[in-house]
Amino acid sequence: MNIKLIAIGKTDNKNLQALIDEYTKRLGFYVKFELDIIPDIKNVKNLSESEQKIKEGQLILSKLSPTDQLIVLDENGKEFNSVGFSDFLQKKMNSGIKTLAFVIGGPYGFSEEVYQKAQGKVSLSQMTFSHQMVRLFVIEQIYRSFTILNNEPYHHS
Repeated sequence: MNIKLIAIGKTDNKNLQALIDEYTKRLGFYVKFELDIIPDIKNVKNLSESEQKIKEGQLILSKLSPTDQLIVLDENGKEFNSVGFSDFLQKKMNSGIKTLAFVIGGPYGFSEEVYQKAQGKVSLSQMTFSHQMVRLFVIEQIYRSFTILNNEPYHHS
């Protein structure tokens, strides 16, 4: 199985980017992982929240192949502890899907079209984090899941 993380806008904090790069590199030992960054939409000041979500949604959906299984990272999604999330990933791998795509939405969330395409919603926390930090948290949790599944000493229960 391949894992893809789709996110909108670049990470402009070099320290966060260094950590994202580190965990992306570590993940490469376990799974083919791709971080797909969609550039920020230009002239958003001229768009309503709804119009921005629709434009971002079109860009997100353009990054998916028909067989990708999409999971949106959404504050109203299912919450997991780290072991539960590793079980979630194991079930996805066992199901035989080719690519599992996680997506981080823009500042206003997702368009209705993205929600309709999604096969699930996952919440990292009830707290709100910056979009740049969420990237790191997601990649680290995917890495942590693979260390749990491989009985490696990274995670302590």
